[in-house]
Amino acid sequence: MTPRRDYTEADARDAAPFVPMDGTRDEWVRALAAGLSDDELIELSSLAPNYGGERATRSTLRSLRGAGVGAGTWFYLARLNGWRPAAAGETRPARPAPVVRAVAPEPERHQRETLSPYGRRLWASSLPLAGTVGADYLTARGCFTPPEDGDLRFLPAHRHPLGDYIGPALVALVTDIETCTSISLHITWVRPDGTKADTPGPARLLLGGHRKAGGVIRLWPDEAVTHGLAVGEGIESCLSLAHAFTPVWSCIDAGNLAALPVLAGVEALTVARDNDPAGRRAAQTVAERWAAAGAEVAIVAAVGEGQDLNNVTSKEAA
Repeated sequence: MTPRRDYTEADARDAAPFVPMDGTRDEWVRALAAGLSDDELIELSSLAPNYGGERATRSTLRSLRGAGVGAGTWFYLARLNGWRPAAAGETRPARPAPVVRAVAPEPERHQRETLSPYGRRLWASSLPLAGTVGADYLTARGCFTPPEDGDLRFLPAHRHPLGDYIGPALVALVTDIETCTSISLHITWVRPDGTKADTPGPARLLLGGHRKAGGVIRLWPDEAVTHGLAVGEGIESCLSLAHAFTPVWSCIDAGNLAALPVLAGVEALTVARDNDPAGRRAAQTVAERWAAAGAEVAIVAAVGEGQDLNNVTSKEAA
């Protein structure tokens, strides 16, 4: 019988080119346990046919952390595809190309253009933020609390779609930037101590099967938008910006921020820039569009790489 080997991080990297990059969620959990860094996993996952981009991959990796499983599957899959651990002093030949399995394209999924009856019922059942755990969460994160007539409210208990977890949540109405039509909901599960809840998947989710493109969260109502408007990506970053600039709307992500059209009657735009590659590109794109239309534009950003404004205000609040 071959004695059991204690694998090292070097073994995990050596085995990486032999592991198919279209594995299941459980297999990626084990890859994390094998000791690979996020950057290494992102580089490898970019070879997969279902790769969704660096930002989405980093979000997925954060949701997988702390799963508490072993790395055995990682090395099992590598062995299955021709890998063997190097013997002491062995020099490896050139590595083969990473294994990428051909997969059938996923069928096109229909997306609702307007909020579903279920989404409307859920929004109708939500409560004002004042005096709730949701308001406590925002305060602990160093956020400015938006007005009651904005599109951010509270659910005392809501089930996470990836498991049996039920807990309090912020719920935001996503509306079309130009028509104001309700198109989706954005949900953030929270704890009273000012942190996101320990959910079985991402603690922030959009309502499944609904359009996001062209949508914003009007944290202040349209009536509050007169001369100027402030915008950003995430809700918390926008409510951090709100300490200095209001009214403010959340564009949800960099893609929506970059696509923000020039709005009639708004003469000044302030942009909260996330300090990562996607955030910098989005802020520059929207700033150039609005400036070309004659608007006064300002960009506000956190200093550190990968930081957003809420990273700053949440530390100050602590």
